[in-house]
Amino acid sequence: MKKLLLTGFEPFLAYTVNPTMKIVEALDGTIIGNYQVVGKIMPVDFNSSGKALLKFIDEEVPDAVISLGLAAGRYKITPERIAINIKDGDADNEGNKPVDELIREQGEDAYMSTLPIRKMVDSLLAKGLPATISNTAGAYLCNNVMYEGLHYAKVHNPKLLTGFIHIPASHELAIEHGGIPSWSHEDLLKGIRICIETLNET
Repeated sequence: MKKLLLTGFEPFLAYTVNPTMKIVEALDGTIIGNYQVVGKIMPVDFNSSGKALLKFIDEEVPDAVISLGLAAGRYKITPERIAINIKDGDADNEGNKPVDELIREQGEDAYMSTLPIRKMVDSLLAKGLPATISNTAGAYLCNNVMYEGLHYAKVHNPKLLTGFIHIPASHELAIEHGGIPSWSHEDLLKGIRICIETLNET
């Protein structure tokens, strides 16, 4: 049995719930194909999120890592293609607001996802769920975590599959905020299950 480290984030900014947190909690301990899922919740903190991910990787020694993030405003599930070596964006939950800072002084400018992102998108579409590959994970915490995971794999374990998937808001968030597209929790959960299933084909 292989092991998948699945991470989501705690609530942040004006979002009092985070659908990625609920998905990770729901899938923690489940078996999907050849993978046992270990779910972990990440802090929305530029200074500690990367360290937290690496700690989880060292503790769990997974065969694959999928990190999830909320992209309120997107209406499709979007596996990310690339992470860049930059921290920039709104303040995190601790008030940190980096501007044009490097994530890793000695890191590459960017790393490409090693997840089967095209298979993920094709599988989601085949099963009736809107999806597309995204070419920007932004420069906020989602990009930060994706970059740290890929940097770790490049340096320490090139066989480790790792990457990031952004999901739309849940209906709960859309009711709270209004004006943003949303999915049901059940469809979001189904979508991530489908993405995980594609790992069995690699």
